[in-house]
Amino acid sequence: MKKFILSLVEQFPKLAQFYRNSRDQLDRNQPAKDTPWGFKFAGHEEMAIGTFEPNETGLVRNLLQDVDILVNIGANVGYYCCHALSLGKPVIAVEPITRNLHYLMRNIVENGWAKQVEIFPVALGSQSDILKIWGGGTGASLIKGWASIPESYVTQVPVMTLDRILCTSLQGKQALILADVEGAEYAMLQGALTTLQNKPKPIWMIEIGSTSHQPKGIKVNPHLIPTFELFFKYGYTAKTADLEQMVVDMQMLRRAAKGESKLPSHNFLFQ
Repeated sequence: MKKFILSLVEQFPKLAQFYRNSRDQLDRNQPAKDTPWGFKFAGHEEMAIGTFEPNETGLVRNLLQDVDILVNIGANVGYYCCHALSLGKPVIAVEPITRNLHYLMRNIVENGWAKQVEIFPVALGSQSDILKIWGGGTGASLIKGWASIPESYVTQVPVMTLDRILCTSLQGKQALILADVEGAEYAMLQGALTTLQNKPKPIWMIEIGSTSHQPKGIKVNPHLIPTFELFFKYGYTAKTADLEQMVVDMQMLRRAAKGESKLPSHNFLFQ
């Protein structure tokens, strides 16, 4: 079914855009649901009922116990923001997609958390810019061809650096930084060199694809090793962000980059 829908989008981009716009307008009238964690949530059924990323959710909630603030990059409709806010942690959220911003703000306001959040409606990169972003909703990327997103589904977004956004916000604070930027991790980190060296150093949880969702003709993420090397350069260790929390080292990464093996996860913890 997913391949069929993607095929239709490729063949009839204007019809697909009309469908997306109509769907989004209808979605806006759906009531927020009560969640298992005691807050209200709208914009994503699985997130609201508690079946979305259950292992990652448990890990994030545990990590939030020991930090002062959450920085959520690619905040989407605010799922992890709401978890942090429900635990009394302030949030800095970064999200460039209009539909997601609507639900992000709605979920925050409906729970009475508006004064505990800073929202930046931008994408992140190595420098300030205005760039094309392909896709929308839960799947949007600055990488052309990412996850087979049709080239016709493109808009422009402002880009800032994470260092510019945070400036003095993390001084003396232990931060948890969640980042899901669909393939643009290395560029985002190039604009976060000061943040990487913050004292205390942030805990990072980042989705980094090695082979999945790569543009056509690319078998392995070309920035896989440079992304991890950047963390190692600043004294971080890497583990899989799952129940096993397996240590990730350069030997493992080199094998994955050569296509000799696959990494055991696409979510990673850097501490």
